[in-house]
Amino acid sequence: MTFLLISFIAGVLTILAPCILPLLPVIVGRSISDTTLSKRRVFTVIISLGLSVIIFTLVLKASTIFIDIPQDFWKYISGGIIFIFGLVTLFPDLWESLPFNSKVNEESNKVLMSGYQKDNIWGDIIVGASLGPIFSACSPTYFVILATVLPASPVLGMVYLLTYTVGLCLALFIVAILGQKVMTKLGVVSDPRGWFKRTLGIIFILVAIGIFSGYDKKLQVSILDAGFLDVTKIEQSLLDKSEKKESNEDVEMDPISLAISNMDEEGMEPKKMPETKTFLTLKEKSQMLTPAPDISTPDGFINTLGKPISIAEFRGKKVVLLDIWTYSCINCQRTLPYLNSWYEKYQDKGLVIIGLHTPEFAFERVLKNVEKAVKDFGIKYPVVLDNDFSTWVAYKNQYWPRKYLIDIDGYISYDHAGEGDYDGTEEAIVKALKERAERLGLDVETGNPQTDPKDKIVVEYNKVRSPEIYFGSARNDRLGNGDTGVSGEQNLAIPSEIYKNQLYLGGLWNITPEHAEGAPQGEIVFKYEAKNVYMVASGESAEVEVYLDGVLKDTIVVSNETIYQLIQGNDYGIHTMMLKVKSGKLKAFTFTFG
Repeated sequence: MTFLLISFIAGVLTILAPCILPLLPVIVGRSISDTTLSKRRVFTVIISLGLSVIIFTLVLKASTIFIDIPQDFWKYISGGIIFIFGLVTLFPDLWESLPFNSKVNEESNKVLMSGYQKDNIWGDIIVGASLGPIFSACSPTYFVILATVLPASPVLGMVYLLTYTVGLCLALFIVAILGQKVMTKLGVVSDPRGWFKRTLGIIFILVAIGIFSGYDKKLQVSILDAGFLDVTKIEQSLLDKSEKKESNEDVEMDPISLAISNMDEEGMEPKKMPETKTFLTLKEKSQMLTPAPDISTPDGFINTLGKPISIAEFRGKKVVLLDIWTYSCINCQRTLPYLNSWYEKYQDKGLVIIGLHTPEFAFERVLKNVEKAVKDFGIKYPVVLDNDFSTWVAYKNQYWPRKYLIDIDGYISYDHAGEGDYDGTEEAIVKALKERAERLGLDVETGNPQTDPKDKIVVEYNKVRSPEIYFGSARNDRLGNGDTGVSGEQNLAIPSEIYKNQLYLGGLWNITPEHAEGAPQGEIVFKYEAKNVYMVASGESAEVEVYLDGVLKDTIVVSNETIYQLIQGNDYGIHTMMLKVKSGKLKAFTFTFG
């Protein structure tokens, strides 16, 4: 019920988002006509927009056709339609002179009143529908519905999506009606070729140009920088409160929520839960533990001989360790030696490890890329692709990596987010295996419950004080010398004074939502506090020089879509790194630190 209310409020607030404000003149302007048709036009434009939001959402979730289409594609479609209608509004004779228009009007006469002929309903539908994809990208709540609720529960997701859309349409309707009343009282809307309609045409064209060029995003950034109308913070606050409320409500019954609430200040190491002296009965488990959701809508299987696998098939037979990871995540990579060691040590004693690969970037959805990573990391246990995040959502997960230990009865008996506590995880595995042996009447010696992989990577987390840094416009809020949140080419110069944990780019960079692409002569400068530095990147045989504190340390060639170690330091501290692209094209996604 709480999220239902939040979805409605989010829909209302969306019209105040900086990314929507420049488009409101199109909604109001298109709906303004003579008084006979005004309310019909308002209704048509806004309902078309609302239906467009819903259809656009369902198409994205139900089909993989658009998976590789750039986000900018939709702005060109929407901008193009608005531009055309701007020309038609500015020059009405242009539309009437088109060869096919007379045929359309002739057919329309058979089914529409003569009053509809001048303001054809299809124009209103097209304008409203064209704005759906743009409106859909302006709300954190919409993203939550798209990425989490819908995959986990289509019915509930549709309820929330409809509620969000109703709130959006209601707010737009109020704004449009108020705008109409003001313009009608001024008496300036009656002449279809008058100065008011021509002014609307100019506004339409300017809005379209703004969408094409990205100036609408720059306006959004300017509004946010000025501290006005940051409704996304309001939405995010509502979502955070809702999540905390749900977690508090479930804390007595749900050990996952309890583990999350017990995390330390770093947010990654949960405190150990009190151990019970004996194994729980099935009745006690049903009251105290959470049944493990099964794998949902998998997108591929690795190390399974081509056969699908599920968690349910091991219930009553095996103990399952579900590891949620993604291959370009350095935090995930540092846990893999332990997982490999546990699999080798305990697979014959009843342990099954399933790697649930949930991608952070688009290239991590590609099966062959994941297969290569699995081979390179020496992973022998099964790996399942969770490209649509449906299993991730079913577990209410928020982290890479995340481990869920599922006992022989199918209940989550242990949960750990992030790296570390390997001894505690192995102790939980051994305990679950002992319970399995007792339940099945087996005499199984699990051995020493402490694994120390020879290829492990040791990190002193309290000395790593630089966060993960994103290059793509969707999350590049630490870009120190460019326009954050803006896609497109930016020609940047590195300033003389740089600050810690701020990203600086030099030269011409083409920034997309996921990455920044640099050509030869491009530079990257970053001052960090850590020992080791990693970069998720790909490229066209990009040769990159790596400088540490002004000294050339290495030259790497970036081609595969994966994570590269740039700096293997000797000590923790504050350092300045510079990358210079010498040849080829570099696509930089993230910096991570260790």
